[in-house]
Amino acid sequence: MVSRISDARPRQRSAGTPVAPEDTLFTRALAGIREAQVRPELVLEEVPAPSRLAPHAVALSGEVIPSHLTDDDDAAATGRFVLLHDPEGPEPWEGTWRAVTYAKAQMEPEVGHDPLAGQAGWSWLIDALDEAGLAYTAPAGTVTCVTSESFGALADREPSVELEIRASWTPVLTPDREPAELAATLGAWGDLLCTLAGLPPLPEGVVALSGTRR
Repeated sequence: MVSRISDARPRQRSAGTPVAPEDTLFTRALAGIREAQVRPELVLEEVPAPSRLAPHAVALSGEVIPSHLTDDDDAAATGRFVLLHDPEGPEPWEGTWRAVTYAKAQMEPEVGHDPLAGQAGWSWLIDALDEAGLAYTAPAGTVTCVTSESFGALADREPSVELEIRASWTPVLTPDREPAELAATLGAWGDLLCTLAGLPPLPEGVVALSGTRR
């Protein structure tokens, strides 16, 4: 994985203060996420997480750089992945974990005229979760397709279409396998981002590998 995930740790506790079991669980989950296997075209960076949505949270931004061996290529898709953990299990979540994400990319102009573009975008997310063999509940989200046309002095610009997927769902995790399954959840979101960027699926039998963090 080519990434820029920091080594930031949870805030330190005062000496003698015991570590709560949920802190230990989230720390293990965080370690799993940092070892997630994603495609080399996907560059991840840990960013400040929202502090008011849950007691524990981590956030990553992502960019798909098709020519990942160079530094001068523009991102073909961008997005953000936020993982929340609340031991109280808020009722709307139907669990104690919640993944909150968005992903967006420029699409071909004809996509802007396709009435099924929204359904296709949502199916890409569900397919990514299902193909990773992940259990989840309470999925929710929106798919927005925006067409921009230029006029007057800008009339020579080609129309552009941007597809944006905002989604959240509750991972249903197996006890003692939380780190691996949450890493797979991040990987599934990464696959969605790569699909939006127009990258072909990896050949059968080829797996993504963790790479250098910077």
